[in-house]
Amino acid sequence: MGNPLVIIPTYNEKENIGDLLQKVSSLPIEFDVLFIDDNSPDGTADLIREAQKSKPNIFLLEREGKLGLGTAYLVGFKWALKKDYPYIFEMDADLSHNPSDLIRLFEALEKDGADLAIGSRYVSGVNVINWPLGRVLLSYLASVYVRVITGMKIMDTTAGFKGYRKEVLKTLNLDKIKLKGYGFQIEMKFLTFKYGFKIVEIPTIFTNRVKGASKMSGGIFHEALWGIVSLKWRSLFISYKRDQ
Repeated sequence: MGNPLVIIPTYNEKENIGDLLQKVSSLPIEFDVLFIDDNSPDGTADLIREAQKSKPNIFLLEREGKLGLGTAYLVGFKWALKKDYPYIFEMDADLSHNPSDLIRLFEALEKDGADLAIGSRYVSGVNVINWPLGRVLLSYLASVYVRVITGMKIMDTTAGFKGYRKEVLKTLNLDKIKLKGYGFQIEMKFLTFKYGFKIVEIPTIFTNRVKGASKMSGGIFHEALWGIVSLKWRSLFISYKRDQ
């Protein structure tokens, strides 16, 4: 596959799909788009199937129920590797991530030699719009906590807007990824860091969703809080060596 691929999990995002596809389609670089829909009761998948009639670069995988963000990305990564996409991106469906920033993430991989490019809210201050102050503080302090525990220098450790070279995903054992929510995003970065891949952060602005409902829950933060300690502990007994 020549085009880069962007993977977008969906659950009840029919209000955002049209705008999202219009913005991605208008980019100067053509991206293939893979939606992973968890049986959205609002008809999100129906809208995607309708868009497929006129856009052959749109793909859809449907799952039987709401199985979690992390598992959706893992399904998408495996699909992308089978198709041999050179660059694989992930982003939210709610337009909190600006699709135009895909170009800068792509260039970080293609031109600047990054293996993982992160759309970062915190690498140049705090670039978040329309979040309550309490949530901004929680997110920022979560990244500080993760840096202390893991030793990573990444400012936005929970970021979900990023792009990988396929070699990174081939190196990580995707079947052994344990965490599911915010923890999934951290675990993927931590493993990329431990294997010695080049990681860069690109400043981006995160805008809180305008349409639809947030999927956040307290359990996601709880998993991340304790999961990172377990992740760090397990890493002490693993040798991270890439195949030559």
